[in-house]
Amino acid sequence: MKRLPLVPVLLAIALCVASAAQAADKPAAKAPAKPAATTPPAEVDTLALLEKAVAKDSTKIDNLYRLGVMYIDRDRPADAVTVLGKAYEKRPKDIKLMVNLGAAHDALGHGEIAQGLYKKALDIVPGDSVASCRLASSLYVSGKQQESVDILRGIIQRTPAAYCAYFQLGVAFADAGIYRDAIRMWQRVVELAPNSPEALSAQESITVLQKFVQ
Repeated sequence: MKRLPLVPVLLAIALCVASAAQAADKPAAKAPAKPAATTPPAEVDTLALLEKAVAKDSTKIDNLYRLGVMYIDRDRPADAVTVLGKAYEKRPKDIKLMVNLGAAHDALGHGEIAQGLYKKALDIVPGDSVASCRLASSLYVSGKQQESVDILRGIIQRTPAAYCAYFQLGVAFADAGIYRDAIRMWQRVVELAPNSPEALSAQESITVLQKFVQ
């Protein structure tokens, strides 16, 4: 079997790890943020308004959280860590804050910090599929592939509809050159969440891999 170049696979991993607020509120992978020039004015206004609101009163945790999420979406993980970190200090048992702060740290390459946050979230809500998927994704990028795959398989056993787990398993299989299984995993993503960003990424990856298995 011809070995597939790793660029599409590594891109999929990067999308899975660095995706924004998907960690708690959105699907687990997202395309890179578009250049500012192509961003709709309404979104720019929303960001500016949130920044002004936080600058005026940084005690409102919901505003800090929303701003942090928006920073991750716009590929500004360092800014996200700053505002989400402030919110986390005030609400240390908030699962969404932990997972999104972890996602921001992952985007900066701070894998150990991110994994610690995901594990804290899982201590509070054992088996949470979102935190588990984020942990598995982070471990995979950190070189702990077997541990990552074990977690993903456990997620699927507990929550068969957790498409984030199928997506990341597809990445793992493709990276290992097991293309038919990768396609099968990504097809499950498309079936379970056809309108999600993961499904779009999965379908694109399926199209690439099919050229190598025919």
